[in-house]
Amino acid sequence: MENVSTPKKTIKWGIIGCGNVTEVKSGPPYKLTEGFELVAVMRRNEIKAKDYAERHQIKKYYTDADALINDDEIDAIYIATPPDTHKFYALKVAEAGKICCIEKPMTPSYADSLIIYKIFKEKELPLFVAYYRRSLPRFKKLKEWLDNGEIGTIRHITWHHSKPASEIDKSGAYNWRTDAKIAPGGYFDDLASHGLDLFSLLLGDIKDVKGIATNQQGYYEAKDAITACWIHENGITGSGSWNFGSDSHIDTVIIYGNTGRIEFAVFHEKPLVLISANNNMTVSIENPKHIQQFHVEDMRDELIHKNYQHPSTGKSALHTNWVMDKILGKL
Repeated sequence: MENVSTPKKTIKWGIIGCGNVTEVKSGPPYKLTEGFELVAVMRRNEIKAKDYAERHQIKKYYTDADALINDDEIDAIYIATPPDTHKFYALKVAEAGKICCIEKPMTPSYADSLIIYKIFKEKELPLFVAYYRRSLPRFKKLKEWLDNGEIGTIRHITWHHSKPASEIDKSGAYNWRTDAKIAPGGYFDDLASHGLDLFSLLLGDIKDVKGIATNQQGYYEAKDAITACWIHENGITGSGSWNFGSDSHIDTVIIYGNTGRIEFAVFHEKPLVLISANNNMTVSIENPKHIQQFHVEDMRDELIHKNYQHPSTGKSALHTNWVMDKILGKL
């Protein structure tokens, strides 16, 4: 492979795991972003792999991940499989000396994520993780407010996120998102990781965190009710609660400052609300159709244009894994 420090006109990508998340959210940006080209996908089921490639007009498909990883035409790999296989594939990508983007969370554990992070660092290979909210315009606006001191000195952040149990949950049907071997925290792993990662971007890394995690419903083995408190390195305190068997879907974050507060949602496209002594404002910013578009463009700007530092790297995602494991009592 050509040295990644050498500017290229085009970086050619392959995707391992072309499931639902890649249909609209993440796959198309690798085709639509100038400077990137999606040349191959891999899925173990040949019929589904071929169907995906034909529908998305991708010239090659594989049923063997090794064949895709070692394809000489491919410069970079996006791993979009369930989290329990991320380490297995990422180490193969590192061995092949290629750029990598891993779907979040990086792995189900801090220990395995640390292994990935260290090998990519040793090989000086770019490693990104798809915490794409760090690149979305609505959260960039939020950070602008905070950096400009719109609510003064930040004191505290709190997040409550809950949703009812789904019919799949109640039926007992298999769902990898509630398989304790793949996602020990259940939906917490998949969803809360987005918000906790975002909070580190907005307010700085977390230096200490404690949590309580339990299973209240008994529908599956993974945790379904979690609470936590933490403190950021700059002294800002935080608290969160997540429940995946409540009566309604709630997604509310409040950041308190000494002169005002900001209210927003991590997932819902509710307006950003700024309330302060000097300025009251409500701003609506829609997410793009392909929600990872800005995340992918940011990778392009770092890798090709070299005029930008991507906000979601192996290092930042590793920190998020540490926070999650602390909350779940795994560290």
